[in-house]
Amino acid sequence: MKNFATSKKYTCNEYREEMILLGLQKRLASGDLTSKERENLLREIAEVEKQMGID
Repeated sequence: MKNFATSKKYTCNEYREEMILLGLQKRLASGDLTSKERENLLREIAEVEKQMGID
């Protein structure tokens, strides 16, 4: 069981970043994108992942 008193707090900003990433990934998965839109989404996803430290 996790000890919440000693674990890192999950912040609103972290939640927000995760929801932004999820939204971008869902748009990418929709399939009805032009190559330019797909390229832009992939770039945005990479930027968000870099900000989150998961690149």
